[in-house]
Amino acid sequence: MYNFLLQFILEITRENAQSFISFLPKYSIWKHVVQKGDVVVDATCGNGYDTLAMVNMVADESCTGHVYSMDIQEIALQNTACSLDKSLDPHKKEMVELFATCHSKMEEVVPKGLTVRLVAFNLGYLPGGDKTVITKSETTLMGMKAASRILASGGLISMLVYVDHPDHEFFDEHWVRLDECLMVFREEYEMVEGFASGLAVNEWICCKLQMLNRPLAPILFLLCKR
Repeated sequence: MYNFLLQFILEITRENAQSFISFLPKYSIWKHVVQKGDVVVDATCGNGYDTLAMVNMVADESCTGHVYSMDIQEIALQNTACSLDKSLDPHKKEMVELFATCHSKMEEVVPKGLTVRLVAFNLGYLPGGDKTVITKSETTLMGMKAASRILASGGLISMLVYVDHPDHEFFDEHWVRLDECLMVFREEYEMVEGFASGLAVNEWICCKLQMLNRPLAPILFLLCKR
């Protein structure tokens, strides 16, 4: 894990600011964990970027790999399906299943007994969607607990977490006060950090990657199961 964390840090120094904000370099870490034929989970499929990246990581000629992708918003599932239709051939598309459900119900989606190599969360709200629909610490915690149970040894939980958001004007219009919105983001961040900090050191390696001079940048949590 230490080697690919070092490589990740070197990679983000070569990315421009906008690329870092989207945190695309996280895929570099995933590629050190995910192998062809693996089973992976996109716990918040959003617009489908992570789901698409995952299927390309697990796809091989035998098509034994599988991606379980979920979201509570129908528009997110539609956007993901559209992205997959445009980018994948029919064989790869068969490796993906989309579910209209919350990540807290992950264990109802992934069949028992499967070896899951990666579970990824993108917290916050759907880019381009309804910004008042956001992830909440209660259900995110349930999702993290479920992910920790189904994850295989050597697997990874990847969590992109926001503590702030650049679109303050929108939230000022739709929330009673902006600080109430930011409190929701902060509460979820603290929950994720607390959960990761409480995992047994002999069973997990946990860290977070944060840009200290870019306060609006999301924070990436990595929970690697020994």
